Amino acid sequence: MSILIEESKCTGCGACTQVCPGSLLKLQDAKAKIAKPERCWGCCSCLKECPVQAIALYLGEDMGGRGGRMHVQKEGHLLHWIAALPGGATKIITVDSRDSNKY
Repeated sequence: MSILIEESKCTGCGACTQVCPGSLLKLQDAKAKIAKPERCWGCCSCLKECPVQAIALYLGEDMGGRGGRMHVQKEGHLLHWIAALPGGATKIITVDSRDSNKY
């Protein structure tokens, strides 16, 4: 599992570099970069912190994503997980962050 960074959207704020538990993200030339994407744990911390949705989680076939991408949009306490699948289909899953870890 790994992430994709759209450099054209990245503002270089560095929020993603602060939350990556594997210290995999670095700012280089004022843009977020991941040197070794194969080491990404897929924790999604960077997706949730990126204010401009420049980071997406690659949804491989093993996850049923058929090569799609997912990013997160914050709206107050709500997290909108937006999956863009090949062929143009989009699926949105909205979660209230206050309900996290209640299982």
